[in-house]
Amino acid sequence: MSLAWPDDARSQGPNQAASRGLDFSFHMRRLCQDMVDRLDAFEHIDLARVAIGFCQARKNTRHGLYATLTPMRFAGGKEHTVRHGRRWGVQRLTDASGQEMLYILNFYLPRFFQQSLEDKLATVTHELWHISPRFNGDIRRHGGRYFAHGSGGDHDEVALRLARRWLALGPPSVVFDFLRHDFAGLHARYGGVFGRKIPSPKLYPVE
Repeated sequence: MSLAWPDDARSQGPNQAASRGLDFSFHMRRLCQDMVDRLDAFEHIDLARVAIGFCQARKNTRHGLYATLTPMRFAGGKEHTVRHGRRWGVQRLTDASGQEMLYILNFYLPRFFQQSLEDKLATVTHELWHISPRFNGDIRRHGGRYFAHGSGGDHDEVALRLARRWLALGPPSVVFDFLRHDFAGLHARYGGVFGRKIPSPKLYPVE
């Protein structure tokens, strides 16, 4: 079972009908690619197999999710899992060229842009850090009950260090200038924001 590759969608805003705007998916992919190229911690990531899009936050508040990483495989990179005695798979997502995605990286707009520049960058490194070092469609797993994030806020500290290290390496400002604005500022400057809205994959029973 597969998901359809989505067309670009325009995020809601004061100039939604504008024919021009900021391509969020393009700019975020360029930013992520620069981080992958510069930071050894991300050298295992092949962004050609990571779908990048946005979700519309239900409320324009600072509280709530800023971004999510959805793995397209189960623990250990397996294509199927067993739950309650039944075998399950997850819908596949392929791009327009037929390349299968192993991860979906979504950002919640406009909430993501209501952070400081440093916090926005740390949000990006936080989600990239979730990707398994084996790049097998699974997440990076830690020991214990909190296998996704570990315990004691270590994941957030790692993400912040990585964001600061990337900035210290001197990436070109054109790569992250779009993050200097809040959401209203982006609309004022570019006339709108658009990008890919990627549907959430669903589990299905494997006969």
